[in-house]
Amino acid sequence: MDLLLDVLDQQLVDKNGRKAGKVDGIAIELRDGKPPRVAYLEMGTDVLARRISPRFERWLQKWRKWMAREVEPFHVPWSKVKKVHLTVDADIDAAKEPVYYVEHWLAEHVIGPIPGSEIAHEDKQR
Repeated sequence: MDLLLDVLDQQLVDKNGRKAGKVDGIAIELRDGKPPRVAYLEMGTDVLARRISPRFERWLQKWRKWMAREVEPFHVPWSKVKKVHLTVDADIDAAKEPVYYVEHWLAEHVIGPIPGSEIAHEDKQR
């Protein structure tokens, strides 16, 4: 498996089939005398900002202090990952995690209003 190709930026789906956001980072554990292994997957705006630039991540963290709701990066232990295919399926309940709130707020208020978006299309079918 190619972690960067098969896991990074892929949709994470929880045990109930809910989309829980995209995988923004992969944490690798280094062990003495043993090969490295995947410790957990990371999700959240801080992780994504860090990929752009550590400076951008620090700016985002300072800016977010003014927001009413602060969301920490979300970690999914690799042991909870059940299957990697077109999506990354994990044995978690995303609705219980703060990242779920952010993901769905963005989908509803930012992505949904864009004409032709998948979210706008799903709403019209209901």
